[in-house]
Amino acid sequence: MSYPALAARTAVVTGAASGMGAATARLLAANGAKVALLARRTERLDALAAEIAAAGGRALAVTADITDQASVDAAARAVRDAYGRVDLVVNNAGVMLPNPLTDGRLDEWTRMIDTNLTGALRIIRAFTADLTAAAADGGTADLVNVSSIASHVSFPDYAVYGATKAALTQLSTALRTEFGPRDVRISAVEPGLTDTELGGHIDNPALREQLGGMFTAIPALTAEDVADLVGYTVSRPRHVNLRQIVALPTRQA
Repeated sequence: MSYPALAARTAVVTGAASGMGAATARLLAANGAKVALLARRTERLDALAAEIAAAGGRALAVTADITDQASVDAAARAVRDAYGRVDLVVNNAGVMLPNPLTDGRLDEWTRMIDTNLTGALRIIRAFTADLTAAAADGGTADLVNVSSIASHVSFPDYAVYGATKAALTQLSTALRTEFGPRDVRISAVEPGLTDTELGGHIDNPALREQLGGMFTAIPALTAEDVADLVGYTVSRPRHVNLRQIVALPTRQA
């Protein structure tokens, strides 16, 4: 679908080096938005920015680690220097590292919390002033947090991942009470089984095989499916906030 309302927007997309982030960046740029691409993998970002430019879009590659405050602050400055004020933020960066809780994988717990929750908060902190100023000037302002069906559906051995996503969904709910009266829309997008690189981070062979079996049994969502949901959400009239979007493959219960 095309979303002409996006043509005047200035967007930041985290986790833009692959998967849902890259797909969302492509869609926003294809509909005329200026898009800042944030992620750690510089080569991937540069390649995506070149691809978008070749297609006639505008994209800025900004290498950033959302688990590092100084890196986020530097990225925010780079985005403003290039594009000015931001009015659309897509908090997409995330990691999924399942293991039984009894394994005591503090390294994985810390990485998921730092990325999926605290990292999202760092991005929100960096661009809150932009979003509220854009809304105060009568423009459309959006914060989209990409959560997961795991935020409210339990999966064995995914307890900490699910907890981080539940926290992100709850954060979105609470932020509406603070940002809604200032005309900034807050949306949580919660995909089910989606074909991205996320599963490639799993170091547990049994859980990796289990996830592979799900992809065999269920035609999964694509990254482009999720990107289209984001595009639809942020292109609604300014007074309409799609607060929570749950999207599952048809065959996923």
